[in-house]
Amino acid sequence: MDHVRDLNRIEQALDAASMVLAEYTPGFIDATRKSGGDPVTEADEKVDELLRDMLPEAGDGWLSEETVDSPARLAASRVWVVDPLDGTREFVEGIPEWCVSIGLVEGGVAVAGGIANLVMDQRVVGSLESGVTLNRAPVAVRSIDRIDGVEVLASRSEVRRGEWDQFQDGPITVRPMGSVAYKMALVAAGLADATWTLTPKNEWDVAAATALVVAGGGSVMYPDGSTPTFNNPDPLIPGLVAVPSGIATAVKGLIN
Repeated sequence: MDHVRDLNRIEQALDAASMVLAEYTPGFIDATRKSGGDPVTEADEKVDELLRDMLPEAGDGWLSEETVDSPARLAASRVWVVDPLDGTREFVEGIPEWCVSIGLVEGGVAVAGGIANLVMDQRVVGSLESGVTLNRAPVAVRSIDRIDGVEVLASRSEVRRGEWDQFQDGPITVRPMGSVAYKMALVAAGLADATWTLTPKNEWDVAAATALVVAGGGSVMYPDGSTPTFNNPDPLIPGLVAVPSGIATAVKGLIN
C-alpha cells in the first residue's frame, strides 16, 4: 500500500504540534505526576488532543500515552500509535532530547512514522515503501557489520540505575540519552550507530521509530530476537533493539 497521503498528514500533524509546543519554553515547564510517577505537562495534553483531532479517520484506531485506552482499537486494521511528547522529563528539565512521535500501524506492523525534535530542528519521516528522510533529505541506517567500537545510545535512566554496567568492559561504547523514540530516530537517520532498551516500553514509545528504522534499512527486534508486533491488547512490550542489520545477530548474543 502506498502511504504518500499518510506521510503528508503526518507532516501536517508535526507542523501543527510544533506550533503548539512553540508556546512553551523547555526547562521552564510546570509538571504534575501520573500515578506511576512519570511527569506530564499541559503541553503533552494539548498536543495529544491536537493529534487525536487531526489523524484518525473513519475506522482508524487510536493509541496514545495521554489518552485513556479503548479496546475498540483492537478491531481496527489501521491504528495511529502516538506519543505526543516522548521525553517529558527532558522537556521539563530543558534537555534537548524530547520529540513528538507519530506512528501508523496496519495489521500489527508499524508501516509509517514521523518523529520531530523541535529543539534540534530534526524531523525524521518515512514509510516502508518510501524509505526515510531527515528534514526532507533521503537518509538511511549506517552500514555497520562489526559490533566492536559501536556507540550505543542508552536510556539515561537505565544508565543511572546501573543497568548498563554489564557492558562496561565490552566491545561497545555507551552514550546516555533521553527519549527512546528520539534515539531510534537518530539510528534511522544514520546519525547514531544503534540503540536498545533493557526495560519494558510501551508501544507508543517505539511504534513510529520502528517503522523508520526498518524503512531506513535497519533491524528492529525484541531482546530475544523476535519481531515486534503492535496494537496488542496490552501495549507493554519487553524492550526493543534498533540496530544496523549487519550487527543484529551479534547484539542479540551480547544482551542475552
